[in-house]
Amino acid sequence: MQKINLNDEVIMKKPHACKTNLWTITRIGVDVKIKCKNCGREVMLDRMEFEKKVKKIMGEKNENE
Repeated sequence: MQKINLNDEVIMKKPHACKTNLWTITRIGVDVKIKCKNCGREVMLDRMEFEKKVKKIMGEKNENE
């Protein structure tokens, strides 16, 4: 598994109910907290579940891009 950092954007395997699969990592520890880039919903997943559900880690994105 690739190293994850705060504010990294990740693409999950399945889309959220709002039809996007792009999320931002907001907390890292035993659990990983991610925030939907479209609707702002926050979800906490344990690290094993997160590693199973993540498709790609895109790294940190600047707001100016």
